Amino acid sequence: MAWTRDQMAARAARELRDGFYVNLGIGIPTLVANHIPPDIDVKLQSENGMLGMGPFPYEGEEDADLINAGKQTITELPITSYFSSADSFAMIRGGHINLSILGAMQVAENGDLANWMIPGKMAKGMGGAMDLVSGVKRVVVLMEHSAKGEPKLLKECNLPLTGRRVVDLVITDLAVFQIERRGEPRMTLIELADGVTLDEVRSLTEANFDVALTKAA
Repeated sequence: MAWTRDQMAARAARELRDGFYVNLGIGIPTLVANHIPPDIDVKLQSENGMLGMGPFPYEGEEDADLINAGKQTITELPITSYFSSADSFAMIRGGHINLSILGAMQVAENGDLANWMIPGKMAKGMGGAMDLVSGVKRVVVLMEHSAKGEPKLLKECNLPLTGRRVVDLVITDLAVFQIERRGEPRMTLIELADGVTLDEVRSLTEANFDVALTKAA
């Protein structure tokens, strides 16, 4: 069985480390905020000028003035600080964010990322994605493994790129892939969702990948 979005977010939360500053992209990545282990100190950063975000609010406790970069209502913590968008991007571009967890439309086997537009559809701009993938120390992608039966893990992306050789880890609803993007690029399957078989993953993946499973189906 494929992982649910919450299960994907919980798996991504295992990549967090004590003391990390983390940026969560729009979509599935925002769910990671609800799965941060209680025994580690992680500060969430948002491009619109907020550091130290809390989880999503309970129904009826929303504050319309507290939103993340995706315009979702969030909560603040005693440590929360606010600043300009310019300062926020200076933080990102200066390499002060340890980890970015983003959504994607396509990822190539060498770590190329396409996540900001589909040709012919309205797009207001790339947003902060280009800065995040170039300025952040490590990039994790959370996405569904395929769309309408078409693979999203490809030999080469055919959508406009957000960044070249920028992705370190891909977590889909079927599996987890590690990407060695420095030197000779290589994609390696390291984990399968419970009940998902290697044959299923191969049938829905165009990219070439090695297999070094740490968790059997």
